[in-house]
Amino acid sequence: MREKGLKAAQPRRKVRTTIPADDIDTRPDLVDRDFTAEAPGLKWVGDITYIRTWVGFVYLATVLDCCTKKVVGYAMADNMKTDLICKAIDMAVRRCPHQEEVTIFHSDRGSQYTSQQFAKHLKNYKILPSVGRTGVCWDNAWAQVLQRHPGRTNASTPVVYPTREKAIKDVASWIELTYNHTRLHSALGYRTPNEAEHELNSRKQAA
Repeated sequence: MREKGLKAAQPRRKVRTTIPADDIDTRPDLVDRDFTAEAPGLKWVGDITYIRTWVGFVYLATVLDCCTKKVVGYAMADNMKTDLICKAIDMAVRRCPHQEEVTIFHSDRGSQYTSQQFAKHLKNYKILPSVGRTGVCWDNAWAQVLQRHPGRTNASTPVVYPTREKAIKDVASWIELTYNHTRLHSALGYRTPNEAEHELNSRKQAA
């Protein structure tokens, strides 16, 4: 190598950009695989999935309400930074009133969800953080329902969008017009999330 002027390539030092939350080792699982709730805004679950495009991935972060099964918050970007899930929580707070120190947000132990930044974001809204156990997919299984977004309608031949803009537009439309508005859920008596939400809100107002 010396004769040919070659040098061994040294691995680059990894730079930690996501700081773990202080409470991550003691953070409880407040859901215990019970993905139901008596009213909207009491229990949310979240996950991150991806959409393929010709120019790279689009990442989708979602927040689902356990009572109405509705996607109450979501955000999309070309990266998986913690800001993505913070924006999804921001939308959920705007669209589905929560109860301070009562509402639970449950997720897996992904680095974004267990970061100090996200812990602070939930604390600002007084939302209780909850996480599943390491390596146990069932602890957050229901949140993964949106992995069947239009870009992954067939797992063997996923749709690949030409641009990120097209992917974002199609997925947002699918969430609002198909999943929330027309998809029937057996857990809701074969009603849509929007119908279940409307009925529950009407009962609350009448009471």
